[in-house]
Amino acid sequence: MSLSLPTGRLIFGDICSPARAAESLKAELEHCDINADVNDGYGLAVVSIWPGLTVWSDGLTFWWHTGGWDARHGRAVYAWHAAEELERVARRVALRYADLRKAHPLPAARAGAHRAAPV
Repeated sequence: MSLSLPTGRLIFGDICSPARAAESLKAELEHCDINADVNDGYGLAVVSIWPGLTVWSDGLTFWWHTGGWDARHGRAVYAWHAAEELERVARRVALRYADLRKAHPLPAARAGAHRAAPV
């Protein structure tokens, strides 16, 4: 039996591979004009969005670094969200993306190269 899901959408209760979940998030982020790359392996997938913003998935959950630090435990603070709520995940990631872009914009030389047409 083959499962066919619409691009960019997960169905509640569907068991999804990490790569498929990550590709779905990538498609959802494209609706927010956010470009991303997906890589997978070893039972996880990674959605690379911006320096300092990488989202991991095991197919059921997404998690990413919030930028915070828990001094008491000596570790980074992560946000997480269930993969079945893909639109909410994308909204939360988009908010973090906007914060990072504001705090760390691309250098002018890279921004120009980013907009340049391929040769």
